[in-house]
Amino acid sequence: MPVPATPSPAILDPATRVTSLRSRFDPSLVAVALEEIRLRWAVACERPGASQTAYQIRHRADSAPWTVAEPVLSDAAVDIPAPGGPLNAREQREYCVRIATDTGWSPWSSPLLIEGSLDSDSFAADVISIPTDLEGPAAILRTEFTLPFTPVRARLYLSALGLVHARINGADTSDALLTPGWTEYDDRILIDAIDATDLVHEGRNAISLTVGDGWYRGRMGFAGRTEIYGDRSGAIARLEILGEAGQALTVATDDSWVGGFGPIRAASIYDGTTIDLRLDAGDPSLPGFDTDGWLPVDILDCDHRVFHPRAVPPVRVIGGFDMNALSDRIEDAADGVVLDAGQNISGWVRLTVEGEAGTEVVVRHAEVLDPDGSLHTASLRSARATDRYILGESGRIELEPVFTFHGFRYADVTGPVRIVSARAIAISTDLPRRATFSSSHNALDRFHENVVWSQLDNFVSIPTDCPQRDERLGWTGDAQAFAATANTLFDAEAFWASWLRDLELAQNDNGAVASLVPNIIAGDARMGGRPIDDMGRAGWADAATIVPWSTYASVGSPEILRSQLDSMRRWVDHLRRRAGDDVLLPDEPFQYGDWLDPDAPVDQPWNGKTPALFVANCFYIHSTRLLAASERLIGDPDEAQRLEDLATRVADAVWTRWKHEAHETQTGAAMCLEFGIVPDRARPGLVAALADNVRRENGRIATGFLGTPLVLFALSRAGKWEEAYTMLLRRQAPSWLYQVDRGATTVWERWDAIKEDGSIHAGEMAGDEGGMISFNHYAYGAVIDWVYRNVAGLEPMTPGYRTTRIGPRPATALTRAQASIATTFGDLSIAWEVDPDLLTIRLVIPFGVEAVLDLLADEGSIALVDGAPAPDRLGHGAYTITLTRPRIIEVDAAAS
Repeated sequence: MPVPATPSPAILDPATRVTSLRSRFDPSLVAVALEEIRLRWAVACERPGASQTAYQIRHRADSAPWTVAEPVLSDAAVDIPAPGGPLNAREQREYCVRIATDTGWSPWSSPLLIEGSLDSDSFAADVISIPTDLEGPAAILRTEFTLPFTPVRARLYLSALGLVHARINGADTSDALLTPGWTEYDDRILIDAIDATDLVHEGRNAISLTVGDGWYRGRMGFAGRTEIYGDRSGAIARLEILGEAGQALTVATDDSWVGGFGPIRAASIYDGTTIDLRLDAGDPSLPGFDTDGWLPVDILDCDHRVFHPRAVPPVRVIGGFDMNALSDRIEDAADGVVLDAGQNISGWVRLTVEGEAGTEVVVRHAEVLDPDGSLHTASLRSARATDRYILGESGRIELEPVFTFHGFRYADVTGPVRIVSARAIAISTDLPRRATFSSSHNALDRFHENVVWSQLDNFVSIPTDCPQRDERLGWTGDAQAFAATANTLFDAEAFWASWLRDLELAQNDNGAVASLVPNIIAGDARMGGRPIDDMGRAGWADAATIVPWSTYASVGSPEILRSQLDSMRRWVDHLRRRAGDDVLLPDEPFQYGDWLDPDAPVDQPWNGKTPALFVANCFYIHSTRLLAASERLIGDPDEAQRLEDLATRVADAVWTRWKHEAHETQTGAAMCLEFGIVPDRARPGLVAALADNVRRENGRIATGFLGTPLVLFALSRAGKWEEAYTMLLRRQAPSWLYQVDRGATTVWERWDAIKEDGSIHAGEMAGDEGGMISFNHYAYGAVIDWVYRNVAGLEPMTPGYRTTRIGPRPATALTRAQASIATTFGDLSIAWEVDPDLLTIRLVIPFGVEAVLDLLADEGSIALVDGAPAPDRLGHGAYTITLTRPRIIEVDAAAS
């Protein structure tokens, strides 16, 4: 937008200050990727009506004098190119920003410090290893060194073929878990940068690296594949230490290190950990540790070009729950004690027991209990999810596994020991929480928390389908369905950027996108007992366009679109080639379709009632239009128009062929309405058909993974609020809140995972004796994005909430709600309540955001803002808004 001339640099505005200056990288990262930095900031201003008219950046590298850039006339505060060019390895850069308003300049912000990590060229070290059995004893690699000066700065750069845990001088080097995480290992393995300054000291020092097979070599996938990326696990590390007088010492993994074994006898992501504490000979990370009998290490052949700096937060402990015994046998667990965490999580049990040396303690895990009160483990399939410990000494000891995690709420502890305490330790990629929600509807609030926990539990390094069975894979369909909600609940920009890089690496030469990323089933996929082509499947492969666009829309920075534009182009080009001259995509031997449509045959979740080819062509249109929008924003405007024309042609053909099917299913109608397929003249009839379907079924949801994110939007954008709320608040199966009434604390994979009679769904799958049932799948939780936009009433009209619709929708069953979203510009929050005659809203709008009021009013309603007639738009500030005689949506009391 036009901005006035910048004020003189000498004129200050003390009422305005920059409260947050950051880049796309999480502040917890010690060092980041070597790229050009783009800045974003949030501002607090005490003056109503003020706006940013200009900004100015100053910067310096490695404590050099400040360089002050010229002011820039702009109201932009996101995606701002920072001076200095790409970061160099080890370089430390500081940035400050100040902004101008119409009355003067704010003070300079606090400095943002950014440090460059190492790239493959500067990561000079060897990958070292000793021979180990598959998922057997964990190797420990160590060395000692003498530091002849007092350190003032030390950085440990760490990675692995497998998983690695580093210790220096008896202390963990970081709180990161499952390092370096899971990526497309053949092309990309992350380097962790760790501040080790406080861990090293003048004199003798030691470092140890414990290595597990993890995703690299261990058993992964329902096909039971092992050694997917290599037949040897190993670690690589480089410790760089600087002294005050410029001294330097580097310790890197090489053939001088030695390796041996300790108490970890087995470590498997699926099967758990076995630890024999009788074999604990002390801490190998301490100087003087006895390495008699240890082996010289082997140097593994490895292309160092696969190593890249970490740009996403690592997995960390993010919470915990004290576990309660479901019996009084904690004094002697010899016959087993079942413990309940009260919450389904990803993680493990931290157990404190008292027992005799040589005693074995076994901890098994499950999400739910069978009717007889025992653990329900059938849904785990071949994953044993069992941790075993053998006590090394008599007395009290704390037990905790390594290099594994389990999806569980319940644990069974067996062994002749006294259970002193048990705590369920929850882990996840450590993303900042972005949003909160609560309301007058307890079941909806609980479902919201279930969705939050399903995201946490399934964002362990990558976006997985489930955290418990022999799967835990990065299914692209689940990811795209949930992306909007994921971006609303958490600051997931860096998480998606990392995963999307792997998605692009996994695209084949023809541009087809894999069904899961990292892709470990290429050429080995089966469904219904027969081989299938897992590349380029509709609604799954479209993650290539949907996830980047969703992230941009939520955050407001097009950086992720720039990174993924080539991948998006390749995917849509692939679809164009498949369609050829026929406009529509051809029929395929297999598509996932509207996966797990509740009306599909119970053992054929791909065989939904909405024709799979109809679904495929609808998503073809959607991806094409998303690419067109991206081209218009950051690419080729002429290509954008060509893509729009193509999407229109395909949409016309889809409507001609499937308009009758669109009227018959919720998913068909929702796709045609939300993807702009239905012609304007036919829109009222399709809306009526969808609304009639919902009323006739009393709000029964009849969509699978692809239709669920769309159906409430299709209703509400057409003004069918009663139908939307009836579906949202329905309590009978299938519905979102049915799960809550059955005690769920995360989102289920199947709508009826626990049946009305209390029995557990067998998860039947044609051609698969193992079944498919999970109690922790986030896909159906996609509805929560709609809840924030429409129940709470905070909906971004432009990317990043720069313009936000304020449109809460009170209902007879929902009379109060409050929500907050940490937008890129600052905290946006709302709290509203309604009685039959008055809606009261308390609204906080951050600086740089404009709010548009959209309230449901009846004839004669009066809207006031702080006691004055309500304007159409509001700038930053805190407001009290009232609306007399609000329209309140009627919801069937029996349904809610």
